[in-house]
Amino acid sequence: MANNPKNMHQIKEIFRRKHQGESNRSISRNTGYSRNTIIEYIDILNICGYDFKQALALSEEALLQLITQARQETPEVVQSRKLALEGQLAALNKELNRTGVTRFLLWQEYITENPQGYSYTQFCHHLSQYKNIQHASMHFTHQAGECMMVDFAGDLIHYIDKDTGEKISCQVLICILPYSGYTYVQAMYSQKQEEFINGLNNALFYFGGVPRNIKMDNLRSGVQKANRYDPDFTDLMNSFSAHFGINCTTARVAKPKDKPHVEGAVIITYRRVYAPMRDKDFFSLSELNHAILDQLKLHHKLRFQNKPFTRNDLFLEEKQILASLPDKPFEKYCVTQAKVQKNYHVQLGQDKHFYSVPYQLIGKTLKIIYTLDTVEIYDSLTRVAFHQRISRSHGYTSLKEHMPANHVFYLEQKGWDANYFKRQSLIIGTQTHDFVSKLLLSRDFIEQTYNACLGVLRLAKKYPMDRMEKACERALLSPGISYRQLEAILKKGLDKAPMPDRHAQQLNIPFHPNIRGKQEYQ
Repeated sequence: MANNPKNMHQIKEIFRRKHQGESNRSISRNTGYSRNTIIEYIDILNICGYDFKQALALSEEALLQLITQARQETPEVVQSRKLALEGQLAALNKELNRTGVTRFLLWQEYITENPQGYSYTQFCHHLSQYKNIQHASMHFTHQAGECMMVDFAGDLIHYIDKDTGEKISCQVLICILPYSGYTYVQAMYSQKQEEFINGLNNALFYFGGVPRNIKMDNLRSGVQKANRYDPDFTDLMNSFSAHFGINCTTARVAKPKDKPHVEGAVIITYRRVYAPMRDKDFFSLSELNHAILDQLKLHHKLRFQNKPFTRNDLFLEEKQILASLPDKPFEKYCVTQAKVQKNYHVQLGQDKHFYSVPYQLIGKTLKIIYTLDTVEIYDSLTRVAFHQRISRSHGYTSLKEHMPANHVFYLEQKGWDANYFKRQSLIIGTQTHDFVSKLLLSRDFIEQTYNACLGVLRLAKKYPMDRMEKACERALLSPGISYRQLEAILKKGLDKAPMPDRHAQQLNIPFHPNIRGKQEYQ
């Protein structure tokens, strides 16, 4: 036994050098410790069943307990205690999964049954080592064209609705070819079955070919009933699989390491797509997805860390292995019926969204044929409306040509502004334009003058343009103007009377005792 016990950091120095492959003689020469001391601590470590890496991972307190305990006991006792705990590790690890069970509780029960057993620190160390061994990861080498892994990102992405200013949250589908790391990312309204299938459709056409397999989680969008060995896919997923000639597989439940590449792709998407776009505003789903594809182009051109090639380089190799795409994308048509409501809209019950039809069809029951992207509405065999499909619940998609005339007028009214009335009045003439321009400035809030300006434009439909011009010229002589004033001039025919002389001399005011002169204000 060493005459002068070493500090724990000195002992760790011995273990560190041994872990790096130094000989006992070299350690003795470089540290000044005797070779007998070095051999003693190495033997203690061997008796306790630790290697150098495990010993270096221990805190100084735990290492001190280990060495002190080993010095006080024979190798047989040390070995017996080690074997006794190893026999319980599987059961102890299983107990940790039970609600409320902690390592300290397990150690209390262990030390009660084994008074000469390990301290709490060493007990936790052995338990952690066992867990690490049980959860060892296996490295898989993927072949080109073998698989496409699929998952949804946990964090949503957004765009702003132009009409309402509402922030629309979108799910994000991520597909990756593990061999090349080539990735497809798409924002969509939801994880619904049709949108999910459409995302897979787009991914395969983005890659320009079909791999042999798709691997996904047990998503409701694609899997009807999960099973480790024989999952039951939805009818739509089976149809998709048959259309592309691709085999569908699922990862084990709660086993994300079954598809590690797409799990990593989610993190990369946050860094290479979400982060660069974080301060930008997008005003449609299409605009958002175009921006995502732009970020993906930049991502694919970046070299792998510590490697001389990019994802693009590997993908060019892999693309040669992918099977050919079918002539057309996979698309499912759905058919339903709906009655035209009094507001000349029909409801697509799938999304609870309303679409306009010609108002003359109010009360009729129409046939609706819809896909993921389009909605077609038929009256018997005649198509009466076509819309882009919108999945937003309780929203309305309306076309102007479907509205009654008074509704169109109201809609146009919502777009009035000062420039609109100035443009329309200038068509009539310069005097009318000047009158309208002055009328727009006659109220504190310009919007309060819009109805009056509309009245002026309506008078132009009732009276000839030359009369409008004369009437506006006469009205402009007054210090204050209004629609009623212009209407009265036209009704009474004053626009036909000779215009007053603007340069006429000011009338002489006769003397009157009630009228003050300038002398009164000196």
